[in-house]
Amino acid sequence: MMMETTTRNQPPDARMQPAGQNACSDIPVSSKPAALLPVFEARLKAAGGDIFFPADAAAAQALLVSQYPQARVICSAAPEISGNKDFYCTGHPHDLADVDVGIIRACFGVAENGMVWLNQEDPLVSTLGFLAQHLVILLSPDQIVPDMYDAYLKVHLEDTAYGCFMMGPSATTDIGAVLVHGAQGAGSLRVYLLAS
Repeated sequence: MMMETTTRNQPPDARMQPAGQNACSDIPVSSKPAALLPVFEARLKAAGGDIFFPADAAAAQALLVSQYPQARVICSAAPEISGNKDFYCTGHPHDLADVDVGIIRACFGVAENGMVWLNQEDPLVSTLGFLAQHLVILLSPDQIVPDMYDAYLKVHLEDTAYGCFMMGPSATTDIGAVLVHGAQGAGSLRVYLLAS
């Protein structure tokens, strides 16, 4: 009886939807990332993240400086933005423990949930993404896919030693269901839409 009820109440498979429809009705069916941007932005903000639209790398650098005036240690693994700690002279993950702001580049974003895919051969890049007090993720605006189905088509685990989806800053709740950001990772996450 339970199996019959479960089978009867399954959601429709997104890939079985008629052309021009999507399992998530508020996500436009489009191959154009610009059409997906408003959904990506809304989902990222709902998860506690934020998004910014710098015109170029110089504007992104200026934005970073204006958003984090108190930051003592800024470390960037992305060539477009510089910090005051040379990421490439870091030899051990423990060397990143003092980073106030870390900057990394995502491979792509997912409109359905506001996630970004981080995939790095260098384990220190991954470490920077989790040890920094605040995280800035660079994302090319043309690299946003509609949903997780399309996301997994872009993920090639056989080509990398590490990869993860990240959505918003670290968050946890206590026994009283009080949401706390940054308890076990980055206290804030900002996505800068910046072409690579």
